[in-house]
Amino acid sequence: MTSILRISASARRTRSLTRMQGDLFMECWNEIGPETSLVVRDVGLNPPAIISEDWIAAAFRPPSERSKKDIELLAESNHLIEELEQADLILVTTPMYNYGMPAALKAWVDQVVRVGRTFTFDLARGDRPLAPTLSGKTLVLLTASGEFGFAAGELNEGAGHLLPHLQSVAKYLGATDIHHIGIEYQEFCDTRFENSRANAIKAIRQLALQLSSTIK
Repeated sequence: MTSILRISASARRTRSLTRMQGDLFMECWNEIGPETSLVVRDVGLNPPAIISEDWIAAAFRPPSERSKKDIELLAESNHLIEELEQADLILVTTPMYNYGMPAALKAWVDQVVRVGRTFTFDLARGDRPLAPTLSGKTLVLLTASGEFGFAAGELNEGAGHLLPHLQSVAKYLGATDIHHIGIEYQEFCDTRFENSRANAIKAIRQLALQLSSTIK
């Protein structure tokens, strides 16, 4: 059985392009894919807690030395990490807000990318002391942005920080196989937007077909 963890990060309940993308991926997957266990984590509507100084201290404290308060502070993180650990495929649907990821998605990332759980830290490794502890997962990123042209050589090159950020943390989610499909031009509402949306829908169908045959 394939385990999918779906992370929805849009603050919108309706008119959300990324929720539409996620629904389409799952519809196509369920039509052709293997038997699946699905966990939905809607951080857009139910954001995780923002980490605090006490949370950080608890995370870095050895488990045997943690107080009752420490354990309570880390309870949400432990649950979210358990969901991540069990996933074969991580489906993240997220808009770009102010050129980066929504605060709710960043809160989820901060809760799950955690020392001693999803990475180890050892200064003996030199200038790269962090090492992921999870592996073998596939990450699918379905995004939407109001503007366009964030790739190399395009109009807004260097301005889009959503995709690079998620690609950077992907290894700590256990994913090296990463797929991205995005819709651009949302705020322009012109033929370029319609074409971008249509191309994304086509690509999502193809990706679901591709992954359903390779992830078991």
